[in-house]
Amino acid sequence: MHIAILTFDGFNELDSLIALGVLNRIKKPDWRVTLCCPTAEVRSMNGVTVRAQSSLADARDADAVVVGSGVRTREVVDDPVLMGRLALDPGRQLIAAQCSGTLILARLGLLGSVPACTDLTTRPWVQAAGVKVLNQPFHARGNVATAGGCLASPYLAAWIIARTEGHEAARAALHYVAPVGEKEAYVANAFGQIAPYLPQ
Repeated sequence: MHIAILTFDGFNELDSLIALGVLNRIKKPDWRVTLCCPTAEVRSMNGVTVRAQSSLADARDADAVVVGSGVRTREVVDDPVLMGRLALDPGRQLIAAQCSGTLILARLGLLGSVPACTDLTTRPWVQAAGVKVLNQPFHARGNVATAGGCLASPYLAAWIIARTEGHEAARAALHYVAPVGEKEAYVANAFGQIAPYLPQ
C-alpha cells in the first residue's frame, strides 16, 4: 500500500505533515506513506525545506493520493506541463484533497458535479472552476474526498485508513494523535464527520 502526499513548493506544513503523521500510525510492512514532489526538494510557505520521498510519476501507481495545499497552488494549476504529470485515476485510487488541493482536483476534472470542501481563501477559485463548495470540513463520494481547513487533514487520513484498514484502525490512529483528556471526544467528532461517507 503506497500513499503519496502531493507536496508542491509553497506547501502548507499542516496539510502534508499532519497527514503523513496520522497515516504512518499504521505499522505494516507493506504500508508506505511518502511526500511526493515535482522536484528533489520543495520549500513550504513558512520556509521549511523537505526532500521528496517519491516523484509525481510514482503517484500514478500509488494506491491512494493526498493532494496537499499551499500558497502557490494557482501557479500549479496554471502550469500545463506540471498538471500533465498528474495522472490520477479515481477508478483505481483513493484520492483526497485538502484546501487548495481541491482546486487541483477541480482543474483535473476529477470532481465533475460532486460538491467539495475547501478553505475560505480557495473557495471562490474552486467555485469559478464550476464546483459547488460546501460549508463543512469533509465530504466524499466514491473514491474522492475533500476537506477544508488546515486541521481537517486528520479527517482525510482517517478516511483513507478506514477505507483500506477498517474503522477500528482509523479510530486507533486518531486516538493516538488526539489531545490527552479529549481523546474520546476528538475521535467521536472526527468519525462523525467521515462515517456518513464510508461504505456500509
